[in-house]
Amino acid sequence: MSERPIDPHRHQHAYCLPFGAHLTGSKGESSCTHFRFWAPSRDKVQVELQRTPGAEPELVDMQAAGDGWFEAEADAGAGTLYLYRLDEELAVPDPASRFQPKDVHGPSEVVDPRAFHWTHTDWHGRPWEETVLYELHVGAMRGYAGVTARLPELAQLGVTAIELMPLNDFSGTRNWGYDGVLPYAPDSAYGHPDELKKLIDAAHGLGLMVFLDVVYNHFGPDGNYLSTYAKTFFREGVNTPWGPAIDFERPQVRDFFFDNALYWLNEYRFDGLRLDAVQAINDDEWLRELAQRIRSSVETGRHVHLVLENEHNTANLLETHFEAQWSDDSHNTLHVLLTGEDESYYGAYSDKPVEKLARLLAEGFVYQGDPSPIHDGKPRGEKSSHLPPTCFIMFLQNHDQVGNRAMGDRLRSLTSDDALRAATGLLLLSPQIPLLFMEEQYGSKQPFLFFTDYHDELADAVREGRRKEFAKFSAFTDEKRRAQIPDPNSVKTFEMSSSRIDETKQDEEDRLDWLRFYRSALTVRAKLIAPRLKDAKALGAQVIGDKAVVARWKLGNSETLGIALNLDDKPVALKNQPQGKVVFETPSRAQDGALKGEFGAHAFVAWITGDINEYAASPDARNVEGKAK
Repeated sequence: MSERPIDPHRHQHAYCLPFGAHLTGSKGESSCTHFRFWAPSRDKVQVELQRTPGAEPELVDMQAAGDGWFEAEADAGAGTLYLYRLDEELAVPDPASRFQPKDVHGPSEVVDPRAFHWTHTDWHGRPWEETVLYELHVGAMRGYAGVTARLPELAQLGVTAIELMPLNDFSGTRNWGYDGVLPYAPDSAYGHPDELKKLIDAAHGLGLMVFLDVVYNHFGPDGNYLSTYAKTFFREGVNTPWGPAIDFERPQVRDFFFDNALYWLNEYRFDGLRLDAVQAINDDEWLRELAQRIRSSVETGRHVHLVLENEHNTANLLETHFEAQWSDDSHNTLHVLLTGEDESYYGAYSDKPVEKLARLLAEGFVYQGDPSPIHDGKPRGEKSSHLPPTCFIMFLQNHDQVGNRAMGDRLRSLTSDDALRAATGLLLLSPQIPLLFMEEQYGSKQPFLFFTDYHDELADAVREGRRKEFAKFSAFTDEKRRAQIPDPNSVKTFEMSSSRIDETKQDEEDRLDWLRFYRSALTVRAKLIAPRLKDAKALGAQVIGDKAVVARWKLGNSETLGIALNLDDKPVALKNQPQGKVVFETPSRAQDGALKGEFGAHAFVAWITGDINEYAASPDARNVEGKAK
């Protein structure tokens, strides 16, 4: 039998963009690049090639190709720097730049995506039901190389997917990523694009999926040149909270973002995308088309997952097009129960929060067309009880919920350790998909603050605007108190938020104690819950105390998962005892009180009804049962 021929391109992945700079092959002895650029507001465009530092740039005329497009072909290989010169008056980077080595105002670089050779080419992802997300900021973890070094630790923790906060090129060296202006260029402050690919390849080798947070609802305030050559990219007179609204009704604009999603998924091999604040896009038709294009474009058998952040709680988008939505309802409800805070958006959850918790466990959304106090009493959301629990991503902390606090407070600084452990039990063992925020597994108290790298008037506006934003909070009505809010542009603010700081301050035994707790619960999830989540559905939830609930779900193999949670500092009566095998409890021996009809303070118990003895007999039995110490 003859051997199967080796595909020379098997270890290479490139997405052929219909615009930007595309290497087409050789022209004589040099490489040839095709440039394509949409500038409907301009009459003349040239490619400015910067071949040698300090030398005069070479100008190549671009030919009008109709409908606002300009094209040119030039002798320019990988590594060549270039700009587009507009009517001989302004030079701008490529909006589809693959790399910006000199930041957002500098030249773009011609990149050969096939230069990187992938190792784990047989990776096809993991089913959605296995997902345990871990959100992180690449800059706070020392760039792409720093994250890569942490991957074995995260795999051992029990997460199955890391989610990177936005990487698209932003102004300066420090930013959350939501102020990006070049959506195709991973930011050079974190490393070279090949280092990002190395990160993803290494993650796949460890069985970890990698998700990317993408921002399609606005551009940042510094370095966005689109309006100077493509005014119709934006809707005239329409604004979002962050700037001019993007015109998604225009075909060129729609395709720009369609191709961006496919570029990240196919050229960088990301396993999923999280779409930021899609309520600001306000175009559900475009979202559906995006999902359809992605589903029809990725190779057969590959798991690619799409997640929304959507204040509108549009349940119908989750029926067929998107796997899940970030559940702000679950976070806000649990935060109120844990901290008692009721200012700002927490005010929409402060009335009978335990009933809201029962509803979100049984039905998904809290707001399903109900009037919302923080939306001028207007209805918010759609009915969601028909959706599986895996359509909702639960979290106790994330970049927004920590970083948008004036002092970047972690949840552990706002509630008791016992209550936090009980809530974490629910997070990790409910059938909803859990999301952790970086360093949460260590019980971190280190602040995570909002940071930017702006200068001059923009820096002043960002700093003062942020402090003014908190004037409505009782703790910051005093101007002197507001002045203590860290300046987002200070290097110290970024350094305070860096993941490398906390490990030197926190007691090592305390870190390990929290880590053991998370590992134990995630072991239970991986062995007893995740394999049974397909076709799971809620059976209901009941309030049993001021801060206590019991909830049950039918799992895919007809077994039943039950949980009891009490976030109060006093015991509650528990009429119906756990039936089946208790698989996790906190504090230790919490089930003993439950069996006597009383459920203790700050307690959580999970049990499964059905035949799970196969796991109890395994060498990992003590971990599977997950009795937190």
